[in-house]
Amino acid sequence: MNTRKIRRDEAAGQGLADGTAQTAGELGCTSLFEFLIEVGMRKLATLLEEERSMVCGRRYEHRRERVAYRFGHAPGELTLGGRRVAVRRPRARTLDGREVLLPAWQRFAREDPLDARALEQMVVGVSTRKYGRSLEAVPPTVAVRGTSRSAVSRRFVAVTEEQLEVFLQRRLNEIDLRVLMIDGVYFAEHVILVAVGIASDGNKHVLGTWEGATESAASCRELLSNLIARGLEVERELLVVIDGSKALAKAVRETLGRRTKIQRCQVHKKRNVLEQLPESMRTSVGNKISAAYRCGNVDQARRILHQLVRQLDASHPGAAASLREGLDETLTVMGLELPRALERTLSTTNVIENFMGTARRVSRNVKRWRDGSMMLRWIVAAASEAERGFHRVRGHVGLAKLTQRLQDHEPTNVNAAASKSEAA
Repeated sequence: MNTRKIRRDEAAGQGLADGTAQTAGELGCTSLFEFLIEVGMRKLATLLEEERSMVCGRRYEHRRERVAYRFGHAPGELTLGGRRVAVRRPRARTLDGREVLLPAWQRFAREDPLDARALEQMVVGVSTRKYGRSLEAVPPTVAVRGTSRSAVSRRFVAVTEEQLEVFLQRRLNEIDLRVLMIDGVYFAEHVILVAVGIASDGNKHVLGTWEGATESAASCRELLSNLIARGLEVERELLVVIDGSKALAKAVRETLGRRTKIQRCQVHKKRNVLEQLPESMRTSVGNKISAAYRCGNVDQARRILHQLVRQLDASHPGAAASLREGLDETLTVMGLELPRALERTLSTTNVIENFMGTARRVSRNVKRWRDGSMMLRWIVAAASEAERGFHRVRGHVGLAKLTQRLQDHEPTNVNAAASKSEAA
């Protein structure tokens, strides 16, 4: 092996420590990163040549027991810093003509962080047009590709399609679920239903998603059926928090059974009522609804809300009907007498709203939604991003009490009473 050549390359890898290596200016580099890339590429070429010499012997060396011979170079590519870079690959062949695979090339070729880098750049808000600009500069002597808009888009689609397939098949058996939250996010003319679970340790999990035209009972049933098929236990006490949709409440009762307690989101209920009132009345009515939900006593809250329904019946029957529908189901958690912090967490679907905020931020550069599958891919990408920052829910120490209260409550609780009142 040419020891002088190896020493020369090692000196270049050490920078200017001993004064024998080329300077950054001689290498044509304008930054430390470019300098390291240039030295690293030269070191890679040396490493590959060393491995070929171990197989074929040193250049021009005569070997009686030769097992392979040099076969020139071939153009190749490796992944570096979010793009593909051109690398001349030394070739060798055995005496019977078979290609010799150099270990270093095989190892580096298997490593393909380009897919992960493209996904990461998209979810943090880099558009496909600006992907190349977001990468660190490389020396002009290094030929690159894979940074064009179409190349990045193809990689993102491929990665998110694989993510979606894995996500939709993920088993739920190992999650000790206590709370299930369901809400919808609107993209163009589609509604994406999202299910988020809260485990007994207070950690949040994005469990599943389903695409539909509206927040219909049919879409919710499909979502729940998918969760059950993947291991969601239905023969246990479970609190399900949904938005103000009557259709979702119906689907939950039909699919999950009588052991399930339903909590309708208080924020959605208040918003739905106020949207049907003139601007002049919204502040006063909103304060009364908030006072009822903050009072901490389920009987007192029910009295306040029913009194408000009677006040609105004559002048604004639409708002009164909206407040009356599912009223008792907005008080389910309050009736369980949980610690205040946990009660506030479980009385709304804000946990999902926070996730949806991430989904909107991640997808803000999308100008045109082609179809529902594209939306699902972006939702799953957002789920991966959101789960990195998930913390345990506020008031999680009270989840043990929630479990006990759900077991103690008979099916004839406020949810059952609400069902009877709706049927009447």
